[in-house]
Amino acid sequence: VQLQASGGGLAQPGGSLRLSCVADDVFDLAQYTIGWFRQAPGKEREDVACISVSDGKTHYRDSVKGRFTISRDSTKNTMYLHMNNLKPEDTAIYYCATGSPIVVVCVDAFFNSWGQGTLVTVSS
Repeated sequence: VQLQASGGGLAQPGGSLRLSCVADDVFDLAQYTIGWFRQAPGKEREDVACISVSDGKTHYRDSVKGRFTISRDSTKNTMYLHMNNLKPEDTAIYYCATGSPIVVVCVDAFFNSWGQGTLVTVSS
């Protein structure tokens, strides 16, 4: 799956951003488990949010619960990450990714297609 992420930028603490990730038209994003991951400077990549296509369950890491929302629009073959009440610790490169329909855990090792990453900087 070819993925193209966008929407990153500079936001103030408490602000909002929406990340988008468009999949190539030859792939039906609705048939894949999708996820957003991030990597902050000097840190390992970590999960942010995922939707498992097989059971419909959504996972969020604790630090973003209540602030971030993952979604997909099948008509546009696009996944989103809506980020509200941003904090400086959310600063990172954010990556979208897809995994096979059997993937039910939000672990990057199980995702095999990745977007190029989009930088989110939260600073006053």
